[in-house]
Amino acid sequence: MGKITFYEDQNFQGHSYECDSDCNDMTSYFIQCNSIRVESGNWILYEHPNYKGRQYYLKRGEYPDFKQWMGFSDSIRSCHLTPQYRGPFKMRMYEKEDFKGHMMEFTEDCSDVFAQFHYNDMNSCNVLDGQWIFYEEPNYQGRQYYLRPGEYRQCTDWGASNARIGSFRHVQHNK
Repeated sequence: MGKITFYEDQNFQGHSYECDSDCNDMTSYFIQCNSIRVESGNWILYEHPNYKGRQYYLKRGEYPDFKQWMGFSDSIRSCHLTPQYRGPFKMRMYEKEDFKGHMMEFTEDCSDVFAQFHYNDMNSCNVLDGQWIFYEEPNYQGRQYYLRPGEYRQCTDWGASNARIGSFRHVQHNK
């Protein structure tokens, strides 16, 4: 179970919309989204309907303005409640598309891919266990991409326009 409340204005003011499950189009519920309160669950928010556009990962907490969730605008039009999962976590990342080139296997988060591995272009990925968030910049900054278990033969499969990954972490649910 999850619960998230969207507010049109900053600091939890104005018209609000409460949600407890996936919603592929929230256009009719509010005009803009400037603050969010996540009471339970982990959520992926999308700028456009049907789970398209920029993605934002939010866990339990309060976000008084869109910059708090690294938002680029006040547009949130769909949301996804991530399934409960506590581990193990495992993925394989490949230097080239279609699972070719150098492969690395991960079970832990990485705050700076380049500092640890001396390159940060990953062109394909196989998520074996758990859910992961990729970030374009180190220290969990920049554009975010949510990956469920499955095969991602090229970076566009996870929604990226380039293969740059600065950091990544697994989606850990509260106990």
